[in-house]
Amino acid sequence: MASRLVIGDIRVQELVRGDGRHQFTIMRSDGTVHGLADRFLRTCAGGTDRTYAYLLVDHLRWLEFESLSLQSVTIDDLQRYMGAVGAEYAGPYGRPWRTGKGPYRSSTLEAAAACLKRFYLHLHSQRGVNAQLAEKFKVSRLPTVADRRRMFLGHVVSELPANPIRPSAVVRRRHPKMPPESARETLMATVKTARDRLVITWLCDGGFRIGELCGLHLTDLHLRENAACGECKTAHVHICHRDANSNRARAKAKHPWIFDGDTIAGGLVRRVSPAMIHTYFAYMSTEYPTNADHGMLLVQLHGPRNGQPWSAAAARGMLKRASRRANLGTVRPHSFRHLFATNVLDASNGNTVIARDAGGWASATTVEQVYGHTDAHDPAFAAALNHVWGQHQ
Repeated sequence: MASRLVIGDIRVQELVRGDGRHQFTIMRSDGTVHGLADRFLRTCAGGTDRTYAYLLVDHLRWLEFESLSLQSVTIDDLQRYMGAVGAEYAGPYGRPWRTGKGPYRSSTLEAAAACLKRFYLHLHSQRGVNAQLAEKFKVSRLPTVADRRRMFLGHVVSELPANPIRPSAVVRRRHPKMPPESARETLMATVKTARDRLVITWLCDGGFRIGELCGLHLTDLHLRENAACGECKTAHVHICHRDANSNRARAKAKHPWIFDGDTIAGGLVRRVSPAMIHTYFAYMSTEYPTNADHGMLLVQLHGPRNGQPWSAAAARGMLKRASRRANLGTVRPHSFRHLFATNVLDASNGNTVIARDAGGWASATTVEQVYGHTDAHDPAFAAALNHVWGQHQ
């Protein structure tokens, strides 16, 4: 079915479809599309196609390296592949099919397992490829308590689909990288434009992902109380996933939203602070171009693309340059999201549900695994240590 590949001879390519959507596919060096991979990636939602494309490129290169084909690969081969991409490797040049890349982390391994299962099931359903492997993927498992709680009528569910190549669930507490102390104040004094001050303020006070912030449209902003959407009484924004933004910025969450008349409703609702509103009006009244017809919030202020939507890469570059000028090292936008989550947990005595809703995480469990450090968020922990140390209050 698929033609023979050369190691490193395929690559991920971004395409712009006729309707303006940005999608990703896999291409060969001669400029032709890898047909089987492209048909599969077309079935993936925006954002997922990019992740799956890069994961699939690694796998297709590995198949060639191992002299395997899509028709002959077995479930044992795939389990061996998952072990290979997740293992530490001390060689000087890296793996031949992934030169210069480190091992997958646990979250990436889970994404790779989901990608490969969907890919091979798609091949079998559409092309009849490798029926034996497809049958191995058609297994089930008993639902857990967490599964039942997440699902509507979960109490009547008796089995759920399983993935035989998914790694064992090992919860590893990750330690997020925080920005340096007083980074916000230092950066606010360093940047020169109202737009950049808006970006820093909204990252700090709103906990935005940079793709969410750069993907905002002016219609998404309801910065006055009792907005017409009726979804939040206080000032807020609606984070809406759009595939056709000209700056390629997309929100990660894909909550449904509608444009009813001249009012946005739905999406992910995020409250805004008075400081965020202040920087917005300062930016709109001094720097926002009056002739902009794209309707996006953040725009390029200089150069040949003056007035055009500002990309997430450009926002990262601005923050990187500003942090280095301020002798803060390299500060990345996502570090402010980590700081936002930590501050919300501190203020709520470790309430992960409040932190989940404030920052738009998918579940409180995610917040707990990443940020739930008892020494930082539980006053009882400090009180217990003081008692042991003999420092009674």
